Amino acid sequence: MIEWGLIGLFGMCFLASTIIPFPSEASLLFFLNMGTYSPVSILIVASLGNCLGGITNYLLGYYGRKILSKKQLLKSESLIQRYGFWAALISWLPIIGDPLLVVLGIYRVSFWKTLALMSIGKVGRYLIVYWTYFTFA
Repeated sequence: MIEWGLIGLFGMCFLASTIIPFPSEASLLFFLNMGTYSPVSILIVASLGNCLGGITNYLLGYYGRKILSKKQLLKSESLIQRYGFWAALISWLPIIGDPLLVVLGIYRVSFWKTLALMSIGKVGRYLIVYWTYFTFA
């Protein structure tokens, strides 16, 4: 996908946020290190891909409520009751972030609030990687 340029970066960040477990930060750093594209373009494309992947997870939960077992639903229910849409802020975390968005969709937590907080978390993470790269590179 790297040879596809920014479209490949978008695809890698999208997939990293959905079904393929790999750190999308590595893709971001690789593209920044290539020096072929504008750093701002790289940041925007990676963020859009990752956020759209997160939206996909939310929608999978929203429209596919049978994804989780009853035991998993009971476990996640207390999390959702306690934190609600605020839980979307940590959806950038590896391993738990993607299922968390599915659960937010299953419980039909406000789409727009989830989208906003998910985006803040995911873009914030990329901004930290971006800042670190340019500060210490």
